[in-house]
Amino acid sequence: MLLDELISFLKSKESILFNGLVALLTVGGQQLFSFFAFSCPCHHTENLNYGLAFLGVPALILLIVGFVFNENTWRLFTGSSHSFNIQERSRQITLIKYKLICFVLGGIIGRALVAPVTWLAVTLLNGSYYACAVSEYANVDRYDFFRNMTVDARRHVLARFPCPQLLPVNLTLVREEVLLELKYQSQVAGWLLIAAVAVTVFISLCLARCCTPLSYLHLWYWTSYIKNEQILFEQAADQHSKIYAMHNIKRFFGFSPGSKNVTDIRIPSRWDWKAVSGLDLLHMVNTEHCNYSLLQEWAEDDPTEGKFIHIDEAPSTDETAAPS
Repeated sequence: MLLDELISFLKSKESILFNGLVALLTVGGQQLFSFFAFSCPCHHTENLNYGLAFLGVPALILLIVGFVFNENTWRLFTGSSHSFNIQERSRQITLIKYKLICFVLGGIIGRALVAPVTWLAVTLLNGSYYACAVSEYANVDRYDFFRNMTVDARRHVLARFPCPQLLPVNLTLVREEVLLELKYQSQVAGWLLIAAVAVTVFISLCLARCCTPLSYLHLWYWTSYIKNEQILFEQAADQHSKIYAMHNIKRFFGFSPGSKNVTDIRIPSRWDWKAVSGLDLLHMVNTEHCNYSLLQEWAEDDPTEGKFIHIDEAPSTDETAAPS
């Protein structure tokens, strides 16, 4: 009983658990990535590009991956145009339709943003990427060492601060103070990002609930129905496709996989093999139907029966059993 309740609770929090898992994996990946891959070039013309690339490019990739691996993305954009009857094209129904589309789109964007925002927040809290990117722009006017330097010479020296082995010993204290200040700026930016995201998520959830045309229980029921319908649809589609594929395979070979007491088999001709070989592409037969594979297209062309040969039935267990 307790196990069933626990499973039911976990299913009800599936979205939160998934987002949390994505965030944890992103944090772990960022730490490994920073340890094995990040190495600041410590050059005044390369630090900024290198640091921003390590900040932004992985976040962009994670954002794209979040969109690609979300089923609802393809549901929204694949065959999304539906024809409505004239009497159904009322302003109210159209408004409800677009409200629901916005609701689904908001969920897609929200889930896709989990990983990139986590990456940005963790890297800013770490401070290494930010310090590498902006070290040459640090404010060092209060230090006597830099007062008589030109801007270019100062940037040359500051760009080396992330690499202590490239600096003279007399700049060790200055370097530590500057890097601490940069790390402070980076961590403040990270916490501000987290706060901004939290507030945005809260406001977005409130607006989504206010703008939805459904009541609270109706919205919960709709979400539950869509989830269950998808599970049952996939099971039915899998069984349907197996039966359909078995029908076409039986026409090609003369028997179905798993058949018992097979007495006749069909010998495909060279033309048959050529017809079913190659790249399977969806072929539109007409506006209503299509062929899903070359084998189905071959079967739909109503091929001749072809050559069959008779085979002996496998002997039964009783006949082959040794006498006692």
